Amino acid sequence: MKNLTHTLISIGAFAAAALVAQAQPAPKILVVDMAKIFDNHYETKAEKAKLDDASQKAQAEIDTMNKEGNALVAEYKELDEQSKSPMATSDAKASAQKKAQEKGQQIQAKMQDINTFANNAKQSIQQRIQTFRSMMMEEISKVVVEVAKRHDATLVLDKSGPSLLGVPPVIYADSGYDITPEVIAEIDAHRPAGAASSAPSSSSSAPASSSSTPQITVPGVTAPAR
Repeated sequence: MKNLTHTLISIGAFAAAALVAQAQPAPKILVVDMAKIFDNHYETKAEKAKLDDASQKAQAEIDTMNKEGNALVAEYKELDEQSKSPMATSDAKASAQKKAQEKGQQIQAKMQDINTFANNAKQSIQQRIQTFRSMMMEEISKVVVEVAKRHDATLVLDKSGPSLLGVPPVIYADSGYDITPEVIAEIDAHRPAGAASSAPSSSSSAPASSSSTPQITVPGVTAPAR
């Protein structure tokens, strides 16, 4: 009798658990491509244009500094030749040699200036990219949440990037569960007049940063360590 009672209690508990499970809706999992949304966001395209412009201006400044450095190089070579000329007097050679050494120091200083400017410009652009990406991901996530709630989603997975194992976090997903197009449409609905469309494009969103190094080379003059 005691065993029968335990059996009936177990059956009742199992039945109750089954009823609770049936009462809870099945989880609804959706996927989204955050990278695709970011790359094609109208604000990303506008920011890319600004960063490209900043990069081009930095490159133009570096080119100008290189020309100034190369002019110093030409002066250095001329003075170096004068210091070795058999037609020059000893005093003239000594004077030319001294001026050549001074010019070499100016060249080294110019090379250091170029390196410093190029590195600062690169770091500045990279910082702008990082700050902008962080801000945009926060804004895009809000739209994803809104769209997901309209679908009564339980969970949304990002399928854009690889996991720590180097494989995508989502191996397969039916396109019917992908809300990326809907999120892009939602973002485009609030696009200001005149702004670029968020429609997918093949161009990369990462602007080319300025990374040029000095082109000044002088025999006997060592470039400063980078």
